[in-house]
Amino acid sequence: MKIALVTDSTSVITKQEADINNIIVLPIPIIIGNKEYLEDVDITSEQLFEMQRQGADFPKTSQPSMGDLIHLFNKLHGEGYEAIIAITLSSGISGFYQTLCNIAKTNPEYNLHPIDTKMTVRLQGNLVLAAARLIKNGVDLDTILERLEQIRSTIDEIFVPNDLQNLRRGGRLSNAEAFIGSMLNIKPLLTFRDGKIVAFDKIRSMKRAFAKIKKLTVSEIDKLPYKDKIKLFIIDSNDSSQVEEAKVFLRDTFPNQNISVTKFSPGIATHLGEKSFAIGWMIDIDKIDLTK
Repeated sequence: MKIALVTDSTSVITKQEADINNIIVLPIPIIIGNKEYLEDVDITSEQLFEMQRQGADFPKTSQPSMGDLIHLFNKLHGEGYEAIIAITLSSGISGFYQTLCNIAKTNPEYNLHPIDTKMTVRLQGNLVLAAARLIKNGVDLDTILERLEQIRSTIDEIFVPNDLQNLRRGGRLSNAEAFIGSMLNIKPLLTFRDGKIVAFDKIRSMKRAFAKIKKLTVSEIDKLPYKDKIKLFIIDSNDSSQVEEAKVFLRDTFPNQNISVTKFSPGIATHLGEKSFAIGWMIDIDKIDLTK
């Protein structure tokens, strides 16, 4: 079966990875004032933050247009693709997944299969790469979808923004009301639960928040039955001050595990704000069999 693979740009899939693995990456639109930018096409996180420092309007994110999506899927269908797998950022922070579900329902000829990662950034990207390998290896569609769900269930992340202003203004924090009263004085610890960003603790400084993230990372990973086959991710937003310390900590604590250092995409950085930081983990796709 000829299967197409689609994802959005918050997955931080590089152009080289997309070309090698035949992945179609759809850029997420970012609207600032009356102008629309495409994520990692004509705006980077650094440019976005600089525009904010210069007094630009608060940025908003959108999703690929329905017209563009239908055009793409018609093209793929016409090229002989018998199925399309579309792996999206969390439905809890974007309507993109639901849009794809609606298209799949009304256009059965596409054989479109949207997958909600309930996450985003490079953790999503590694799920996309797992899908690419399964497709390349000729694994049947039903098995691919089952394997991707198994891998998706291993993804987790703890992150901390420098403040809650962007999340509050963008409406992406599900329990913001519990933190707004003192948000200027705290560093909230966040995670994804059922695809939504939730704050589960509040710490009085970034240094203490970072220490808590390290402690929680160890305790959470220690519970996993596949803890010897995980990959760790350090993710930052235009502030590398914690990255080197995190690398040393993770290498010392998990000496046999692969570690990736990456950035929040501009669209995600829009909501988290500058100087956000995260540690994430998932099963290492280089340590599992993706041939069947």
